[in-house]
Amino acid sequence: MAGRRAGPRAGALLALLALRALGAAAHPQCLDFRPPFRPPQPLSFCAQYSAFGCCAPERDAALGRRFWALAARVDAGVWAECAGYALDLLCQECSPYAAHLYDAEDPSTPLRTLPGLCEDYCLDMWQTCRGLFRHLSPDRKLWALEGDRAKFCRYLSLDDTDYCFPRLLVNENLNSNLGRVVADAKGCLQLCLEEVANGLRNPVAMVHAQDGTHRFFVAEQVGLVWAYLPDRSRVEKPFLNISRAVLTSPWEGDERGFLGMAFHPRFRHNGRLYVYYSVGVDFHEWIRISEFRVTENDTNAVDHSSERVILEIEEPAANHNGGQLLFGDDGHLYIFTGDGGMAGDPFGKFGNAQNKSALLGKVLRIHVDGTERGPPYRVPPDNPFVGDPAARPEVYALGVRNMWRCSFDRGDPASGAGRGRLFCGDVGQNKFEEVDLVERGRNYGWRAREGFECYDLKLCANASLDDVLPIFAYPHKLGKSVTGGYVYRGCEYPNLNGLYIFGDFMSGRLMSLRESPGPGQWQYSELCMGRGQTCEFPGLINNYYPHIISFAEDEAGELYFMSTGVPSATAARGVIYKIIDPSRRAPPGKCQIQPAQVTVRSRLIRFVPKEKFIRRAESTPGPTAPAPTPTKVPSRRRPTAPPPGPTLRPARPTLRPARPTLRPARPTPSPARPTRRPGGRRVSGRRRGQPGTENSAPLNGAVRLVRPAGLSPGRGRVEVFAGGRWGTVCDDGWDIKAAAVVCRQLGFAHTVRATKGAEFGEGRALPILLDDVRCAGDEKTLLECRHRGLGTHNCRHEEDAGVICSHQDPDRGRG
Repeated sequence: MAGRRAGPRAGALLALLALRALGAAAHPQCLDFRPPFRPPQPLSFCAQYSAFGCCAPERDAALGRRFWALAARVDAGVWAECAGYALDLLCQECSPYAAHLYDAEDPSTPLRTLPGLCEDYCLDMWQTCRGLFRHLSPDRKLWALEGDRAKFCRYLSLDDTDYCFPRLLVNENLNSNLGRVVADAKGCLQLCLEEVANGLRNPVAMVHAQDGTHRFFVAEQVGLVWAYLPDRSRVEKPFLNISRAVLTSPWEGDERGFLGMAFHPRFRHNGRLYVYYSVGVDFHEWIRISEFRVTENDTNAVDHSSERVILEIEEPAANHNGGQLLFGDDGHLYIFTGDGGMAGDPFGKFGNAQNKSALLGKVLRIHVDGTERGPPYRVPPDNPFVGDPAARPEVYALGVRNMWRCSFDRGDPASGAGRGRLFCGDVGQNKFEEVDLVERGRNYGWRAREGFECYDLKLCANASLDDVLPIFAYPHKLGKSVTGGYVYRGCEYPNLNGLYIFGDFMSGRLMSLRESPGPGQWQYSELCMGRGQTCEFPGLINNYYPHIISFAEDEAGELYFMSTGVPSATAARGVIYKIIDPSRRAPPGKCQIQPAQVTVRSRLIRFVPKEKFIRRAESTPGPTAPAPTPTKVPSRRRPTAPPPGPTLRPARPTLRPARPTLRPARPTPSPARPTRRPGGRRVSGRRRGQPGTENSAPLNGAVRLVRPAGLSPGRGRVEVFAGGRWGTVCDDGWDIKAAAVVCRQLGFAHTVRATKGAEFGEGRALPILLDDVRCAGDEKTLLECRHRGLGTHNCRHEEDAGVICSHQDPDRGRG
C-alpha cells in the first residue's frame, strides 16, 4: 500500500491511518532501542538534530566523514544535484524517530540500510539521483529494482506512512511534545517500568550503602535482607537474617515486622548499619533500633553477634509502627515513629503525637558516633527541645500519625537547590492522606488535624498548636494509605529532575508533585503507564502489582518502587521496578558508573525477569477508578474552611468526600495493616462473611467461591455458571470492579480484594469460561461485563481469579 500514488480509495485509507495516528502516542526511539536525548553540544554535520535526537557528537562526526567519502566517489556533476539527498538520508540516523525510519523498533527484526521514504520524495530522488543509492546501501535487492521506479519506491516505503521521511518532520502529532514527558487525555504523565527483582516477601525497603559498589540491599518484612550486585544478581546467602527475632505474621494487614534500614554514611570504613524492627513477648510489643556490623572478611554478610540495641520504644497497639531510618547530611540518625496505634491517637489528654514527652508520633534525631563505650547514642545539642523539661530531647518534630517512607532531597545536580529537604508521606485516619516537608521543631498537626481538615475540633481550635500544613493532601477517593517517595535527582532521565514521586498502597496510584515558581506551591500530576507504543522498548513493561509498599533510590540517584500482589509477609509476590521516562534520556556515556569491586563469597543467583509488556490502547493509572481532584493548600485559618474555586493547583474537594461505591483492597500502609478488635490487639486480617449459597438449578451467570479447607467464608476461587456448566475465570484484567460484581452476587456488602495467580487454588477439573473480564462494577453478573467470549481464552488455570468479600466495611477502624 505505502509508496503507491493515492487514488480515491487509497486516499481515504491514508486519511483513516492519519486519524488513527493522531489518536495514538508518538514513540520516539533510537537505533539502540532507547529514547532520544539532547546532545551535550551542537552537532556540526546533522545540525538539525542538535536540540534533540539520536546522535552524540561522535556519531555525528562519523556520518560527516561518510558524507565526504561519498562526495569523493561520486561524479562532481551528480554530486552537485544529489548532495542534499545524501545529507538527508545519512542524518536520519540522528532523527528522534530513527528506529521507525529504519524498521528497528524490535531488536529481533533486521535493520534497514536506508530510512523509509515518503513516496513523493522517493520519486523525485529516483528521477535525478537514483545512482546515489548504490553508494548509500549495500542492499543488492534494492540495486536490482533501480530501473523500476514504482517497485523501487515501494521497496523503500514504510507501512506506517506517518513515520516516512520527510513527512514525519511536519507531523504535528509526532513533533508537538517531542522530548517532554507526555500526558494522556486525562492529564496523567506517561512513564514506563523496568523489572529489577522479583519473588520477594513484602519488600519494605531497598537501600544502598553509599560505598561506591552500587550494590542495593532489599529488606523483607519477615526479617531477611538480601544483597544485590549492580548487574541485579542476588547473593544467595542473606546479608542479614533476624527473622527469629522479628515480630510479624502471615496475616494480610499485619504492620509489624522488619520495617527499615540505613547504612552509616561512613559504612565503607566502619561497616555499620542500623535496622528498625518489631519485637514482642506475649502481649507486650515494642520497636527496636539496633546497630550491626558486617563481618570482617565478607562485606555481603552481617555479623549477627554484633547487634547493639540503640533504642527501644514500647508500642501500646499492633499498628502505626512507623519504620523509617535515615542519615542526614548532618551525620545524625533520623527515626520516624508512629503514634502508637488504634484509631485517633487515644493515648493521654492530647495523644502521643502532641505529647513532647513521648517518643511515639515523632521524628527523632540522635547521634550514634563515638558511643562504643558509653550510652548507645547522644542527643545533638541543636535539637529543638533540648533544655525543655516537658520534652524528650530526642524529638526533632512532632504531630506525626504514621509517617510511612521519608527521604532527603539530594538537590538539583547542577545548582544544589533543594538539597536536604525532608519529604514524608503521613498516613491518614478516615479522610485524607498527606505529604509533609519536615523541618526542625515543627508540629505537623495530628491528632488536631488530618490533612488540611480538623480532626479533633477542640484541639484544632487551640491557638497554641502552631502546626504546619502539609504541602499536599488527597482524599480517600484517590487512595487510602500514602507511601512517601523521593525527589528524582538521577542522571538518566533529565525531564524528571525535581519531580517528587510517591504512591498509595491501597489504590495503587503513582503520583507526583513538582514545585511551582511561587513559594510553597506544588503542582500535582498522576503518573500512568504509557499507552500504545510508549513503553515498547526492549526490557520495559507497562504494568505493576497494585500494593505500593515503598520507594527507593540507588547510589546513582535513579528511582524505584516496590509493590506486591499479595500484602502478606510470607507471600513471595513482591517485585521491584525501576522508573523509566520513555520521552528522553541523558546523552550516551554521561551516566556511566564504575562500581567498586566486591568480593563475593557466596553463590550468585542470576536475575530472570518475569513481568511482561501488556498491549493497551489507553494509559493505565492503576487498578482503581478515575481519580477525583486532590486537595490544594488552603489559606491559613482555624478551623480550615473550604478554599475558593480552582486555580492552577488542583481544586480542593468537599469537606466530606463521598466514599467510592467500590472499595479497593484493605486500607493499609505498607507493609500491611491488621484488623483490630476492641482494645487494639490484633486479630487475623481475614474477615468473616457468609458463604454464597449454590442454587440447585443455577441461573446463567451464577457464581460460587471455592476455597481451601480452613479459610473463612467470603474468600475463594471464583467459579461461574454459563452455558450449562461451571468454569473458572482467568485473572487477565481481573480487578476490584469485577470482584465487586461477584461479592454483590453472593450477598456481601463489601469487596476487600481481587486475587490473582490461583491464590485460592487451581480449578483444573473445570474449563476456563471467561478471560479478559472488564467490568464497570454495577453489572449484575460477570456475563454482562466485557470479556473475550464464553470459553475463549489464552490463559491457564495457574491464573485462576478469586475474591475476598466481607460483610464489614474494610475501612472501619482503619490503622
